Amino acid sequence: MIVYTPPAPAKTIPVIDFLGKDVPREIHKACRETGFFYVANHGVPQALISAQFDCARRFFELPASEKLALHMKNSASTAGYEPIGGQILDSQDASAEKAPPDLKESFYIAMELPDEHRWAQKKIRSFGHNQWPELAGFREQMLAYQAAVRALGNRVLAMLALSLELPEDFFVPFYDMPGTTLRLLRYPPHPRAALANQLGAGAHTDWGGITLLVQDELGGLEVRNVEGDWIQAQPVPGTFVVNLGDLMQRWTNRVYRSNMHRVKNNSSTQDRYSIPFFYSPRPDSRIECMPTCTDERNPPKYPPCTAAEHTYEMFRRSYGFSPSASQRSAM
Repeated sequence: MIVYTPPAPAKTIPVIDFLGKDVPREIHKACRETGFFYVANHGVPQALISAQFDCARRFFELPASEKLALHMKNSASTAGYEPIGGQILDSQDASAEKAPPDLKESFYIAMELPDEHRWAQKKIRSFGHNQWPELAGFREQMLAYQAAVRALGNRVLAMLALSLELPEDFFVPFYDMPGTTLRLLRYPPHPRAALANQLGAGAHTDWGGITLLVQDELGGLEVRNVEGDWIQAQPVPGTFVVNLGDLMQRWTNRVYRSNMHRVKNNSSTQDRYSIPFFYSPRPDSRIECMPTCTDERNPPKYPPCTAAEHTYEMFRRSYGFSPSASQRSAM
């Protein structure tokens, strides 16, 4: 039983060495205070990470017409290109004033599946229907990186389970056919003429299970602590930034935090690049309060739901459209 006590406000984001001692305890503390931590000695080769950034730069340097030909709306799983201004992450509350569009462009890669695969045929987000640019070695690099970061994600999930006093393999059946989205992001130099409250990525929480991020040296990621203060997630060489999504917060009955974060390119002259990997349970997974996160004084705060039900609603709020009812019912 994890006895609830109020978390303390974090002033920094911890670096957790995966080769160190008592990793679950360190993760538990970080997930209660900020929902963010860095992972060092993660096992993903630096050469593979560097090649991933090279591919991102090559893609975003393509002519606009070639990128738009791969628009995400052309994919049954919404994999593909998203132009600048295509997403609004801030002010997801319908009653709030609508925020300006985000100052970023991106490219989504779903799990690579043949069209005849039963999950690809469901035509749901994160499964198949990738669109690939005509860049030598691009597809091969994306898939190699995706496999490496998925393996790291499994190690993170095992440590998360132990940090919650659950069996190390607790998450395995939920991730046997996971929702995976690899995203390349380019934030142009922040313009002087930007609208009020217009950022590279407005303040938001991630939607799913966990996110594993590498960022370039420019920085710009900011995280809100439990006191409501924004702290910098400065680039730390040789690490991934790990944060929890809304489903993990729901699963843990708010013992762990899915925390607000935002991005502003700190440079007025250079592009900023980052590469998040969103790793979520299989869409038909039933998400209900973990047994170690509830007792008589702390009953479950959320009704059970599937992973897909939550994701589709968040996608609709952010983009203004969502997969059709027939696609959702395929779950």
